[in-house]
Amino acid sequence: MEIKEFIKLNEEKMIADLRTLVSYNSVSVFDKENKEAPFGQTCREVLDKALEIYEEAGMKVKNVDNYAGYAEVGQGDKLIGILGHLDVVPSGDEGWTYDPFELTRVGNKLFGRGSMDDKGPMVAALYAIKYLLQEKVELNKRIRLIVGVNEEKGSKCLDYYVAKEGHIDYGFTPDGSFPGIYGEKGHVAAWFNVKSSKIKSINGGQAMNAVCSKVEAEVVKDFDLDKLKNSLRENGLTCEASEEGNLVKLVVKGVAAHASMPELGKNAISFLMKALAEAGLEDNFVEYYNSHFGTYTDGFLLNCKIADKYGALTFNNGLISSQDDLITGSIDIRCPVTFDTKLVKDILERELNDDRGRVSRISIGDPLFFDPNSTMVQALVSAYREVTSDFESQPMVIGGGTYSKGINNCIAFGGEFLNDDNHIHDVDEFIEVDKLLLQTEIYVKAIMNLLAIKD
Repeated sequence: MEIKEFIKLNEEKMIADLRTLVSYNSVSVFDKENKEAPFGQTCREVLDKALEIYEEAGMKVKNVDNYAGYAEVGQGDKLIGILGHLDVVPSGDEGWTYDPFELTRVGNKLFGRGSMDDKGPMVAALYAIKYLLQEKVELNKRIRLIVGVNEEKGSKCLDYYVAKEGHIDYGFTPDGSFPGIYGEKGHVAAWFNVKSSKIKSINGGQAMNAVCSKVEAEVVKDFDLDKLKNSLRENGLTCEASEEGNLVKLVVKGVAAHASMPELGKNAISFLMKALAEAGLEDNFVEYYNSHFGTYTDGFLLNCKIADKYGALTFNNGLISSQDDLITGSIDIRCPVTFDTKLVKDILERELNDDRGRVSRISIGDPLFFDPNSTMVQALVSAYREVTSDFESQPMVIGGGTYSKGINNCIAFGGEFLNDDNHIHDVDEFIEVDKLLLQTEIYVKAIMNLLAIKD
């Protein structure tokens, strides 16, 4: 049977499997003491359900101590891995047109949290393997679908899997973009802690690796409220304000984006701090924030605005909260692939530790880089080109981090197509049906190309 015919015949089954996976609000919450559900009960349930679906497809499955799982077919010493995650970022409290955990089809679009990141692409990978099994393609290597449930919160699931099961010989994670990603920037994460006398409470953001789209604050009314509103409006944000005694309650809404591309969003925290300063509020935290971060997304005020030929450094403050007079915020920096992330750590310690505030809990992750002309990268890119006839788009380097950094011999390959915006990490996340089918066809060809590699 032709690949396209098989995929079309299985379209409704693919959508049904995706609907099942999307129904789980699988936000990862790590508890190493909980052996039965180390990332929370819902993550355990979605992992079990995925393994059940894989087993029904005729694959041999294994639950790796509830941290991860895999399904395997084929034989041989070499192992092809396809890695995806079933955890999701929080859906947020509002803004969705449809229930984020009930897959909704509207025309060609399937709306739901995780539909694109990363449940949909993993359904595509499964049906690519199902095609190979139906057509009895010779599997001279083992093929393993590997799934985890902590990718959005640090990939402890993959760390555990690799420690137990080892690495792979070839593979990809369908958690990036076509026609392939051969490099991922280094990562620096940290927290800053600053006291405030005028901001009595503040809370904002859904995830460290997303631009904050909503922040709520209670601020002493020691500023010009009209000027604050004008500043936010001029920068494309909305503001709701109400006065209670000497406090002003503010709800500021910006635009979400992934932390690897913060310039595509409008950070509600950053623009609120800018507006408060312009409205005349004199406060330690406001001064600290605007002198070190501002509304820049390139690290300019931190003296770490750097770039190489593969891309520039990006900066994001995704989370903010307060307790008493202490405000804590997150820092997410993506470093150019040829730059030493340890140097950025040194810059943060030098720039952010002063008499107004401190930086803490700094962690770093090295960049990932493959030769774009390597056998594995070309095997994947050529599959994309064969199916799409797109010979102009080139594999790339990204700011995001994927499972590829946690396991040998793996790059991100799909599931988004170049220039698409599927609202990943935002409200109304979706995947297009025709793109779901197309990526399935690409994955069939990709796996066949990896099977054909001779060592």
